[in-house]
Amino acid sequence: MLGTAPDVVADAVENQCEQERLGRQLNKLSGREKWVLEMRFGMPGGAKKTQRDIAKLLGISRSYVSRIEKRAINKLGKHMSAEEP
Repeated sequence: MLGTAPDVVADAVENQCEQERLGRQLNKLSGREKWVLEMRFGMPGGAKKTQRDIAKLLGISRSYVSRIEKRAINKLGKHMSAEEP
């Protein structure tokens, strides 16, 4: 069991680095895009919400929430691939 401790620590450090990287990229999104993703995926440490729940909170259609979410995820993907060495 002692041989697994370095692996656990390495995994924890890698996970923390990925979360910090994601946080930097989320800050590049518009306020609404960032808020929708945070609500959808329960970040940081909150409860996940459905597109319908978010639509009610914002007073918009569920399909519009879906479009905002899709656009934000696409932007995140582009920003994160551009950041990789």
